Amino acid sequence: MENKEFLRIARRRAGMKFGFLVHLTVFIAVNALLFVLNQRTTPGVSWFAFPLGGWAIGLSMHGLAVYLSGSGLRERMMEDELRKLESRRDAGAR
Repeated sequence: MENKEFLRIARRRAGMKFGFLVHLTVFIAVNALLFVLNQRTTPGVSWFAFPLGGWAIGLSMHGLAVYLSGSGLRERMMEDELRKLESRRDAGAR
């Protein structure tokens, strides 16, 4: 891979990680606000846990997508598929 390709990959990964950190920050701020609102309006009923739980599932999936792609899994799978396609093309050219 040449330098431009490494730079493109590094920018994409950094952007994905930054996006996850923004998502995490908003998650914490909004759910803290919902907790306070819940305690002030209906302290006997913990309704804030429902949006917290749903959003936590989404945040977890976002984190997995970001940090698993950083492991190089996507690149390895793409290289494997390219090799398969090239071998089929070469076999058909004979």
